[in-house]
Amino acid sequence: MNVLNNKNCFITGASGGLGREIAKEFLMNNCNLFLTAQNEQKLKKLKSELDRINTRNCKIFYSTCDITNQQQIKNLIKVVRQNFSHVDIMINCAGIFQSKPISQTTMDDFDKMFAVNVRAPFVFCKEFSIDMIKWKWGRIINIGSSSSYSGFKNGSIYCSSKHAILGLSRSLFAELKEFNIRAYSISPGSIKTKMGRLSKDQDYETFLDPKEVAKYVEFVARFDGELISEEVRLNRINLQ
Repeated sequence: MNVLNNKNCFITGASGGLGREIAKEFLMNNCNLFLTAQNEQKLKKLKSELDRINTRNCKIFYSTCDITNQQQIKNLIKVVRQNFSHVDIMINCAGIFQSKPISQTTMDDFDKMFAVNVRAPFVFCKEFSIDMIKWKWGRIINIGSSSSYSGFKNGSIYCSSKHAILGLSRSLFAELKEFNIRAYSISPGSIKTKMGRLSKDQDYETFLDPKEVAKYVEFVARFDGELISEEVRLNRINLQ
């Protein structure tokens, strides 16, 4: 039995390279979707793509949101509540990247990075875990990074934010498992996306395929036995 069937799935960063592929995977597993991102045109395009493969007439909703803006987050939650009675699966995929020496980094850079990469996921986890506790079932999937476990030159803020999302995920796993809620941190290496191209010191052609990462995310969410992988690191094969 597919445990994802007819589940309500909320995805941030849905119009990005990875978010789009995740949305497709969960739709193919008969999930109802609520998608959010900043760009309305990209969301409309994604909705059209999903409609073409929506053979089970799953519900698909979307709404734009600047997740650095706390009022817009509150408004988004209201819209989600208007369309879904509850959220079963939450995937925090939205993220931003910056490579800059710490001497040139501003507090605005810091605040924006943490607002997107940490604060917004925290708010959504706080809100929608209430549903999961009530229904005694849930999946919280936070997209981390290989930088959740390491640091790199000019990545002080980004790496700090990804370490924070790992810590959040670990805490949620311990706190919510008694309610049959599984919280995961899935931390891929660099991915072939628009954001991935911002990394100038790596070979883009060696980056992970977002379709493969999305399939792994779907598998982790669907697995419902005794085994649990609350932390997953997805790395590239180094043939050198």
